Amino acid sequence: LLGANGYRTGLFGKWHNGKQYPHDPIGQGFQEFFGFKEGHLNNYFDTKLIRNFTPEQTTGYVPDILTDEAIRFMQKDDPFFCLLTYNTPHAPFQVPDKYFTKYKAKGLDDRTAAIYGMVENLDDNVARLLKALRENDKENETIVIYMTDNGPNGVRFNGGFKGIKGHVDEGGVRVPFFIRYPDGSIENKTVEEYAAHIDILPTLAALTHTQVPDSLHIHGRNMLPLLTGNSTTWDDRFFFTHQVARTFDTIPGAVRSNQYLLTLYPKDTMLFDLISDPYQKQNIALNKPEIYKEYVARYVKWFGEVTSRGIDPPLIQIGYDIVPEVEFPAPDAALHGSLKFFGVQGWANDWVTNFSSEKDSAAWKFNAVKNQTYDVMLQLTSDTGTAITLMLDNQKYTFTVDTQLTAPVIPNRDRDPRTEVEEREWPEIKIASIKIPAGIHKVRVYTTTSKNMELKSIIIRKT
Repeated sequence: LLGANGYRTGLFGKWHNGKQYPHDPIGQGFQEFFGFKEGHLNNYFDTKLIRNFTPEQTTGYVPDILTDEAIRFMQKDDPFFCLLTYNTPHAPFQVPDKYFTKYKAKGLDDRTAAIYGMVENLDDNVARLLKALRENDKENETIVIYMTDNGPNGVRFNGGFKGIKGHVDEGGVRVPFFIRYPDGSIENKTVEEYAAHIDILPTLAALTHTQVPDSLHIHGRNMLPLLTGNSTTWDDRFFFTHQVARTFDTIPGAVRSNQYLLTLYPKDTMLFDLISDPYQKQNIALNKPEIYKEYVARYVKWFGEVTSRGIDPPLIQIGYDIVPEVEFPAPDAALHGSLKFFGVQGWANDWVTNFSSEKDSAAWKFNAVKNQTYDVMLQLTSDTGTAITLMLDNQKYTFTVDTQLTAPVIPNRDRDPRTEVEEREWPEIKIASIKIPAGIHKVRVYTTTSKNMELKSIIIRKT
C-alpha cells in the first residue's frame, strides 16, 4: 500500500508469513529484503541471511547487522517504510561478551544473563537508529513505532502477567506499543484502550494520507483519534486469539474486551475482569454467567468465520521469473510411514530422519505457474551406496550416492544449552534436470537402502 503511494519499502530481519514467493517479503510488497524467512535462526553470529532471493554470508552479531542495514536504507532521500524485525531476545541464548559478562557479574544464571544482555543490545541498536534519523535531519518527519510480537519464550520476568509465549492469557499476548511522531500532533500520553496488530495499517494510512481500498476489508481501526486525544468516545470491541500447535484444534483460544477476558483451554474455560484483576487471579465465570455465555458464543462464531475457507496453508509455488530457486524445507513436508523430525516439533530448520522403506517418504504438493525446466536438488546426509528415489507425480528418478554425505555442525556460541536443532552445513546433490509443466504436482522422496539418511530439503533451481 505504501509502496504504491511513493514510499521505498524495506524489511530487515525476521519474516514468518511464508518462505516462498509470493508469500515472502518481496512477493508481499517489500522492494528490499535482508533477513531470514523461516521465522527463526539457529545461530546469531556469522550466519547466512537472505538478500532478496540470494543467500549472503554475514560477519558479526545479527541484531547489529540488521540495524546497520536499516540505517543504510533510511539514509536515502525518498520517503521510506522500514520494518526492522529483530530475532532477540529469544533462544538460542547468544550475545556478545560485553553484554553477557556484566550481568553474570551480578550473579545471574547464564540464560538470564544472556537475556538481559540481548535486551541491552536491542536498547543500544534502537538508540543507533534514532541517532541516525537525527543526524540525517529525518527525526521530525519520521513516525517511529516500537513493539513486540508476544510474551517471553520461556518462564521469566513478565510484569506479573499470567502466561508466556504460546499462551492466550495476558502474559502471552499483551505487549508494549510505543509510537512517536515529533512533528505531528500525537500527544505525549498513555492510551488505555486496547489495540492490536490489525490497527497498525489503518493508523499508518491515516498518518501518511494513504487511501485504503474498501476491497481490502480491513478489520482494524484507525487509532489516530486516541493518539491525538481527539476521541471523545471510543466504542469497545472484541479481540480474538487462537494458538495453533502442529495439530490444529479449536482451542486454545481467547476473546477479550477492555474489561473482560475469556480463555478457553482443553481443561479450563475461565473468565476474568481485567480492570479489577489484570493478573488473572480470580476466575469469575460462575459470578458472571451471562458474560461467560456471551463470550463463548462470540468466540465460536468468530472461529467459524475465520476457518470457513479451510485451514490448509497455500501450496508452494514455482515458476516465477524473478525467483531463481525455491526451497521445499522439511517442516513443510507431509511425513509418511515411520518418518519423524530430528527436533521432534518440526519447525524452522529441522530435518527428517528414520528412513527405512518405501513407505517412509516425505512429500510436498506444489503449484507450477508456468512450464519450466529445473535442476532438482536434495540437501541430505547418507551412507555410500544409498539409492534415493524422487517421485514427481508418477515419474521416478533414482540416484545412488557414490560417497558418504555428511552435514557438519556449525559451531555455536550458546550461553545456555539449546532446546532446538543445531545449524549444519548440508551437502547438496543433483537428482535430475526435469521439465515441470504448469499445474499442481506432488513430489516425494524415499530410500530403501539406508536407515541413516537425513533429509533437509528439496531445492528447485531454474536451469
